[in-house]
Amino acid sequence: MKIQQRITFHFTYQLIFYALVILALSLAASVLFYQNITNNDLRRNFPDGALQLIAQEATSKNGAIHLSPEWDKLITEKGMWLQVVNAEGEVIYNVNNALHPSLPVSYSTAGLLDIQETRTVGTYAVHTKLNFAPSGPLLYMLGYHSTELDQLMAWFNAYGQQGKVQSSAIPLLEQQLRETGGYLQVLDSESHIVQGIGDKVYEKKAYRPLDILTIQQSPSYYDTNIVTHRDEQSGMKWIFYTTNTKGKPLKHPVFDSATRKLTWFAGLALLLVVPISIWHGNRYGQPLILFAGWFERMGRGQYNEVLTAKDKRKIFRRNGTMRIRYRLYKEVIESFYQMAGQLAQTEKERARLEKTQSEWMSGISHDLRTPLATIQGYGYMLESLPEWSNEDMRTMGMTIREKGEYMLELISDFSMIHQLKQGDSIMELREMDLDELIRCSVLKYVNDATMSEYQFHYVGDELPLLVQADEIWLQRLMDNLLSNAVKHNPPGVVVTVSIRKVDNKACIRVIDNGKGMDEETLHHLFKRYYRGTNTEEKTEGTGLGMSIAKTIVEAHGGEILVQSKVWQGTKIEIWLPC
Repeated sequence: MKIQQRITFHFTYQLIFYALVILALSLAASVLFYQNITNNDLRRNFPDGALQLIAQEATSKNGAIHLSPEWDKLITEKGMWLQVVNAEGEVIYNVNNALHPSLPVSYSTAGLLDIQETRTVGTYAVHTKLNFAPSGPLLYMLGYHSTELDQLMAWFNAYGQQGKVQSSAIPLLEQQLRETGGYLQVLDSESHIVQGIGDKVYEKKAYRPLDILTIQQSPSYYDTNIVTHRDEQSGMKWIFYTTNTKGKPLKHPVFDSATRKLTWFAGLALLLVVPISIWHGNRYGQPLILFAGWFERMGRGQYNEVLTAKDKRKIFRRNGTMRIRYRLYKEVIESFYQMAGQLAQTEKERARLEKTQSEWMSGISHDLRTPLATIQGYGYMLESLPEWSNEDMRTMGMTIREKGEYMLELISDFSMIHQLKQGDSIMELREMDLDELIRCSVLKYVNDATMSEYQFHYVGDELPLLVQADEIWLQRLMDNLLSNAVKHNPPGVVVTVSIRKVDNKACIRVIDNGKGMDEETLHHLFKRYYRGTNTEEKTEGTGLGMSIAKTIVEAHGGEILVQSKVWQGTKIEIWLPC
């Protein structure tokens, strides 16, 4: 797998994981929000709100009712009971009926109508909810034992007379109501207040008719509880007000359980995200720290030390394989090794060039200093002793001339090397007859009277040999080769120059039977100024001729080869495209 694919894969599954965590947290937050709304509604409308939720969540299949056990648990904890009555008046589902044996197992039409009107079943307060299921209508009844209702019924039975409180019982009932902080109000059929007994604080609140219904539907929104009883004979209505003591907040049992599980899941996900994030940070951070260390060492020029021993133990196992955390950057690490190797090689080459340049400059300064010292010495001699013989003057003049010519040749070679560094910009290639150029170069040395002690032979081709070349530079090439054959060999040497065409190349050979070269000299032959350490005055040449010759040949797209052994002569071959 390529590094692009590996990085894409790693960050993709990391993104998916974090997206799932965010989704879980969002779901948990949504459930908590919905649960809070549901719980508030349940608390506000309890027990009507609870009965409505029960009717919504209950399922009916084949005449059987299925309800969450959490609801059964809540109903039991509250000391309440639940019955579900079908269209025939039969109780098909019940919760906590065992603790309330007086509850009927079936209801008549009249009984159900009476329950709807009085909101009571015997001594129990009852809330009802009619729900329509596919199998038919179902009536849900949630009942509970109300101590306030029991107290109201006891007072009605003890003190009631023609729907009102007996006058003789009012002081006793007044005392009881003040002790409990309650208030009893008796209304006639026209809702006019007939009697008001107990704590007068409730009179100041002046509840309106709709307020009383709202308190019964949403008791938790008010600080007052209300229970009522209507006398069938007189039509009088007894209303008992008591202080609402808020108990433990109600929670939706199903949502509460689901929220706890989801909260645990989200918490575990968060706990998992933390170490995974640390692991990912370490996974992606450690290689970056190593890269920073590499850059720092490279900045100091330590190219050979790509990895320290400690870094190698971090990245590689004992068997040499790369550890998993670093495999993501495998190509990067390999590229660093290659780059470090190239930089190390470049640094070595730079050091070599600096050394060569230093040696070259040292040799150049020495070679210039030697003839200048000779010229300066003769100048002092001529200045201090005015009388010299003609022979001495001729000898001094010849020496000064030779040293001047040597320095001019050296400066000329420096200029030529600088021009050759410019590459193709100084070459003017045109079609020319290579055979004619070589023949003229050899003939120049044959006709030179100063070369009478050397023999030159030329073997050419019968037909013209046409090549694309720069005539001036090729002439300089032949001058360097032929002059070297003369300068570095004793008189009597035979120099043979030949030219021929082999396939698509022209081959120039310069062969002499002189003293030849040893292996070390042959190995360094084309290095610039290799001759620089030889400072004897009788030594001729600048030491740059063969370096210049090689550069000229390569500028023409050719190749130069040299073979030589000590006292067995030298053979030079030049191959040029044609």
